[in-house]
Amino acid sequence: MSKTKFNVAVVGATGAVGEQIIGLLEKRDFPVDKLKLLSSARSAGTVLNFKGQEITVEEAGPDSFEGIDIALFSAGGDVSKELAPHAVRHGAVCIDNTNAFRMDPTAPLVVPEVNADQIDKHQGIIANPNCSTIQMVAALKPLYDSYGISRIIVSTYQAVSGAGAKAINEMLRQSKEVLEGRDANPDILPVGSLPVKHQIAFNAIPQIDKFQDNGYTLEEMKMVRETKKIFGDEDIAVTATCVRIPVIYGHSESVYVELKNDYELEEVKQLLAESPGITLVDDPAAQAYPLATDAAGKNDVFVGRVRRDLGNARGLNLWIVSDNLLKGAAWNAVQIAEIIAAKA
Repeated sequence: MSKTKFNVAVVGATGAVGEQIIGLLEKRDFPVDKLKLLSSARSAGTVLNFKGQEITVEEAGPDSFEGIDIALFSAGGDVSKELAPHAVRHGAVCIDNTNAFRMDPTAPLVVPEVNADQIDKHQGIIANPNCSTIQMVAALKPLYDSYGISRIIVSTYQAVSGAGAKAINEMLRQSKEVLEGRDANPDILPVGSLPVKHQIAFNAIPQIDKFQDNGYTLEEMKMVRETKKIFGDEDIAVTATCVRIPVIYGHSESVYVELKNDYELEEVKQLLAESPGITLVDDPAAQAYPLATDAAGKNDVFVGRVRRDLGNARGLNLWIVSDNLLKGAAWNAVQIAEIIAAKA
């Protein structure tokens, strides 16, 4: 693919992540020769702007990828499973934002700050991890390299935008209903196999995705499995509790990690502060720590509340925040595309 410019397709162009991808391609001045925007039949015909050019969104199909070099998918797992192999057949490298290929042994699962070396091992498809996994492993990578990690316990506080535009609208509608003294009528959350829905406004729902046979949700098991694959370490003990909260953008995580070796707290903070893609916000005296409202719209992963665990000398507690649509999805994918382009 020795080219200076690339024909790029964005699948799911009218969705929240797709729009972020298009914006990043423009903002980063990605070397695009031709940009093809693809969506479902329902959204086909929509006109979007890219670098002052109006581009009409087309319906995605098996033959949409002729001449495409890089295809960025964010239209749902079923769409990726159906169309990504066709894109590969046409010679494109696919960067997939869904769960479709994350645990496929032939598809690298990549966070550039953690395992960019895996990109070259692709067989046509590179998987983007789950948003909550991305920010956690990006923050833990320097600790893993310096001290080793034996155990991770994570509790997430995830924004409603992770469940799509309908979930955002439901939260805003319910908030208005509650403030006006009316009943909140839930229709969307939690997304699961049962018709039961719960109020998200002024609430916390300890379920993201469907429950599995082991009592964990699929979101929680994604974090477990993906963390092991990204670090290439099946011996890390990982457990997760994932919670949806009434925040629009920005996932927050409380992470407890047990290191294999002794550490100095100031050295840990220095490692984090010097790591690419990480912003350390950790000044308790000034009440400075990462907030979802501050992380929204930014590409970095923010880390704070860094403190030694009271019950384990090698235990460490951190607070990790990131924009779930940017680093958690669109920006991670564009980072991968930039690495591919730089090597072409």
